[in-house]
Amino acid sequence: MALNENDQGQALPVDDANKTERKFSHKSASEYYDPCQDFADRSLKCMRRNGFDKEMCGDYFQAYRDCKKTWMTQRRFGSSGQK
Repeated sequence: MALNENDQGQALPVDDANKTERKFSHKSASEYYDPCQDFADRSLKCMRRNGFDKEMCGDYFQAYRDCKKTWMTQRRFGSSGQK
């Protein structure tokens, strides 16, 4: 039987790898990643750059909160079919 490797470098039978790929390709993207992760990363980078002084990074935190709120609202109303 042919083998594929998963993300951890473990060998998987091709059938299992295809099954896993199909599982992820048929799910909505929001179930697997946070579209606001870029804002979170920028917030952390700001904190490191400014010696973890939260007051210096307020704009980054607000941008993340706004993104997260928008994303969660879209998920809530998008998945129920209401707008």
